[in-house]
Amino acid sequence: MELRTLGQSGTPVGEIGYGAMGLTWAYGEPIRADREADAIALIHRAIDLGVTLFDTAEVYGPFTNEELLGKAIKGKRDQVVVATKTGFVPQPAGAPLRRDGQPEVIKRAVEGSLRRLGIDVIDLYQLHRVDPNVPVEESVGAMAELVAAGKVRLIGLSEVDVETLQRANAVHPIATLQSELSLWTRDALPEILPWCKAHGVGFLAFSPLGRGFLTGRLAQRDIAPTDFRATLPRFQGENFDRNHRLVEQVEAVARRAGVTNGQVALAWALAQGENVIPIPGTKRIAYLEENVGAANVRLSAADLAELNALEAPVGSRYAAT
Repeated sequence: MELRTLGQSGTPVGEIGYGAMGLTWAYGEPIRADREADAIALIHRAIDLGVTLFDTAEVYGPFTNEELLGKAIKGKRDQVVVATKTGFVPQPAGAPLRRDGQPEVIKRAVEGSLRRLGIDVIDLYQLHRVDPNVPVEESVGAMAELVAAGKVRLIGLSEVDVETLQRANAVHPIATLQSELSLWTRDALPEILPWCKAHGVGFLAFSPLGRGFLTGRLAQRDIAPTDFRATLPRFQGENFDRNHRLVEQVEAVARRAGVTNGQVALAWALAQGENVIPIPGTKRIAYLEENVGAANVRLSAADLAELNALEAPVGSRYAAT
């Protein structure tokens, strides 16, 4: 797998990373304690395949995702780039997430993340979401202090617009922006991704497989009521069936290329720019190997044009609440 860099930081990472969220949170049943060894084996296999960037967050679980990743990278610290996030305050099960970007909260949260991950410094510390009650300059200022203290190497943001990026970048260089980018989520393409390219900011593309939908393997019956996707309009009712026209169009390209739907989706994301690093997640080694194999897929100009012309999905990304 070839390398890309996290913005102008010069930090090299494999061009396809790994998003660990689904191991313990949001999608399906989380990995149970008695299956922890399987999850660790999956992460070790990812490292063997050339994956170096592993993305987690304190809120995933909460906390259990960082703990699991910490166990998996023990003894392999020099082979990985660890990215985690703060800015959401973990709430009781079922309660809505609450944003909190206060400097004192961020400084306190980093200590917990370092402890759970079992490392001395976080390679990439990201503000999971901007707190509307706290100027982004204050949140990033606190993160900059963590860089000065040697607890964090690089700073990233998640799901922000260009104006917010500019304000944050004026306080401290922003290495990466993490936002959703896939064949059915292209909001970042008109303005945000070009700004990132022009200013040397890496783009971590989360959910590049459309939360599993674009692979063509997901059936509506597979989505349990407790699954996060059950709350998302694109996966509900008639929207799910109507969105399958996108899967069929991706499948047509995949058949011509002799690859899988998922590999087409990841190859498309990689083709959006050298600063784009998709971070798909999975609980299965076979799917991990398939995802990493997308690094060897080269879509033709005709394929890309066909994919770029796909219709918009039915339903918004998130529920109104």
